[in-house]
Amino acid sequence: MTELNLPGGAVTLVAGPAPTSATGWTRTAYAASHVVANPMADNDPWLDCAVDWDRTLAFREHLWALGFGVAEAMDTAQRGMGMDWPTSLELIRRSTALAKAGGHLIASGAGTDHLAPGPDVTLDQVIAAYETQCEAVEAAGSRVILMASRALVQAAKGPEDYARVYERVLGGLEQPAILHWLGEMFDPALAGYWGAEDHVVAMDTALEVIRANAAKVDGIKVSLLSAEKEIAMRRRLPEGVRMYTGDDFNYPDLIAGDDEGYSHALLGIFDPIAAVAARALGQLGKKDLKGYHATFAPSVPLSRHIFKAPTRFYKTGVVFMAYLCGHQDHFTMIGGQESARSTLHLADIIRMANACGSFTDPERVAARARPVFAARGVEV
Repeated sequence: MTELNLPGGAVTLVAGPAPTSATGWTRTAYAASHVVANPMADNDPWLDCAVDWDRTLAFREHLWALGFGVAEAMDTAQRGMGMDWPTSLELIRRSTALAKAGGHLIASGAGTDHLAPGPDVTLDQVIAAYETQCEAVEAAGSRVILMASRALVQAAKGPEDYARVYERVLGGLEQPAILHWLGEMFDPALAGYWGAEDHVVAMDTALEVIRANAAKVDGIKVSLLSAEKEIAMRRRLPEGVRMYTGDDFNYPDLIAGDDEGYSHALLGIFDPIAAVAARALGQLGKKDLKGYHATFAPSVPLSRHIFKAPTRFYKTGVVFMAYLCGHQDHFTMIGGQESARSTLHLADIIRMANACGSFTDPERVAARARPVFAARGVEV
């Protein structure tokens, strides 16, 4: 019995099932993976990127071993929140080389984050920025995930400008891309994407862009935290274009689907709950819907807690889980983001992760949790 006297109440930690590798999955599932900071780097942590490459790449091997594809250099990897484009490209190159060597699935984020948004930025500059990153990602050997652009939000005057940019960028790709519609709850600078504040109106523009470029679109990841909006869009996609759920609140039902279709997955929550998600996807592949929902159900409160508003700080919970589970030896993040959530928030992560069977070694979890809480003035 391993007990922690956490703020808000004591919890008895229990060992969850051992991880199992993928067999018979009927959904394509990407885990958007975090980066491990190098805590020993002599740098300015709020300003500079310092990555522990060995631990970062080892975590990707962990995800691949469970059966996931890796969605590389996305917002989960602190893109736009500490990770700059040169470091992101190095991450993409290293991860893609490992993926190709092992025959694993990978897709990588290409955006415009090296172009500072501003009133003087033109659409041509946005296109050029996208093309620079897309060419680099494809040169590394990875499929592109075309990330939403903060610069495009400011440069575009209306939906027609989004259509122009996407047609030009998609037209230059060697392989079909996954589009990425990241809602403003994840990044406030993306409010009004596709030229409209109303998501339903914006969806019409996104669908027009997809239909006009369907041969160059593998699918779209939608992160609006609304099952209703995702389902409505999924039912309107052209044949052969996939919906990848990015809904970290409603993923079990969206992946299971209904009589009119289902969503594949490209999720940040699959980083901290990879073993749980792998078990559930295996059960879905065996058409064991009861088991699938029973496995996933306890993970939903954990996911909703990690991704609670301000949602953009969810990376803190993701890295805290990686630390507790032994994937890294410290709870230090790029940009000092380990401070972005409260002590009570971290305590509830342990409580909820314990309930969904995420911990295989309770003693290790307790030993790692104690110094984190002690540094915050709490003995557990």
